[in-house]
Amino acid sequence: MKNAHKRISRITHTQNSPGPIETLVDRQTEFYPRGAIHHLKRGLKQLKDAGIASILDHHGLPGVQTANHTFTGRCTSEVEFFTEYNYHRALVWTAVMTTLSHLDPDFSNVFAIGAVNEPTRNATQTPGYGDFQKNFVQVVRAVEVTLGIDVPWSVSSMTITETANFTAALENAASSLPFLNREVCSALLDAVPILVELGSELALDEITHSLSSHYSQEPLYTSFMDINWQYSNRSNPKDAQIGPQFYDDHLYYEYLRFGNADEQAHMDSICNLPFLEDDAAFGNSPVIFGEWSLITQFNATDDFLYKWADAQKLAFTKGAGWIFWNFKVEISTQAGDLARQWSYLEGVKRGFFTRDPSKLNDTHVCNSYIQ
Repeated sequence: MKNAHKRISRITHTQNSPGPIETLVDRQTEFYPRGAIHHLKRGLKQLKDAGIASILDHHGLPGVQTANHTFTGRCTSEVEFFTEYNYHRALVWTAVMTTLSHLDPDFSNVFAIGAVNEPTRNATQTPGYGDFQKNFVQVVRAVEVTLGIDVPWSVSSMTITETANFTAALENAASSLPFLNREVCSALLDAVPILVELGSELALDEITHSLSSHYSQEPLYTSFMDINWQYSNRSNPKDAQIGPQFYDDHLYYEYLRFGNADEQAHMDSICNLPFLEDDAAFGNSPVIFGEWSLITQFNATDDFLYKWADAQKLAFTKGAGWIFWNFKVEISTQAGDLARQWSYLEGVKRGFFTRDPSKLNDTHVCNSYIQ
């Protein structure tokens, strides 16, 4: 990572995809690797040392949030996240990640927590998701209020009973903060023993000692997939907002439907993309384009990929920023030419991407396609 970063200038942020906390895993049915929290901590420290900010975006949701995707940690057709039991486990995870993001110096480059990566698109299959969104934000803000962080929330002016350590203060907050529903309070309380255990495991005295030594005074951004990710009586994540929040969208042209899946159709689409206007109509702003690649529905030439990279960057820069998926992928005989359209590092090497992510090879790439 260190050497790769030297070859590309001005990388500002990255998206990290943690799975569930080990204590929350059902070992009878869920088979996640152990020790992941240490790898997450190590990776975040490396990113921090490189001057790169991080988003913690929950991909491995308990019960799985979308069918047949490896990014969930369990490639299965059985989608079981959208239940009270699994919503609760995700909220406990949220309390733990929020705490670590403020108290662990290796997490100090984290500026946002994403609730659910790519939930099932059909909202009729995600009952209770709107309530979960509101509870997710309240858990984040309740932890921050407990830490004394200034949050634009009516309860933030409440005085938390002073105690000798954070976990005791969190227990007090769960029972004393008004307007927190039973589920949010329960998630905060269930996070306490996990935090005590992690405090010992990660040697974080800040979790069980003085509240005055926490590292980040700024509230985290909360993040959701934008409202247009789902259809059919969907909830609006804007309704959950308390404090800073942004919205995420992902676009892979390999999976879109075109009348003619050719260069012209791809360029016509990307150069006239209405996503910002569509999201703004529902109050979903700012928007970060959190996943995209150079994949196409046809065998793209190198000449086209220069244009394709520029056109997508031009479109996504109109929002609050973009994140390419992936930074680096395997280069091997088995992987074939996968890196050509899926690796940011390889794209820079081949010249599809400029070394400075804010620059384009051709600033006029969309001129002849704008309608």
